[in-house]
Amino acid sequence: MLSRIAVRRAVPRLGLARSYATPVEFEQPKNDPQLGDYPQIPPISVQRRPAKGWWNLQERRNFGETLPEQHEILSIWAPDVFNISRANALKQFGIAVAVFLGFVMAVKASVPERPAAPRSYPYGGLVTELGGLDANKAAVYEPEED
Repeated sequence: MLSRIAVRRAVPRLGLARSYATPVEFEQPKNDPQLGDYPQIPPISVQRRPAKGWWNLQERRNFGETLPEQHEILSIWAPDVFNISRANALKQFGIAVAVFLGFVMAVKASVPERPAAPRSYPYGGLVTELGGLDANKAAVYEPEED
């Protein structure tokens, strides 16, 4: 009886294992069939256009101008388009880090030394005189000898 249950449960599992293990091939169509005869405008951000000379100065477009399919992504309100290469960005970041570290080093070098000597007590920092335990001697501060 147990062998019948095991066989009955194993068969559907094998079928499920094969159904999702096969790769799915997907090919993006060149022209979206839902657009019909709508013109294929190249996807260029509106931020790259000059600021003046438009009917609508805020959106940088003329009256009746055909909008691209992805107008929301390419409009003036989309995230900014930067004209900077990776090498230039890394160079500028390196300069900023170097300036910051130089400032930190200058501040560290300009801080004066302490005007007083640190306190030093005899007999291990007065641990035994103040009723301390021998176990606390590991935490005793020992000033450096100059």
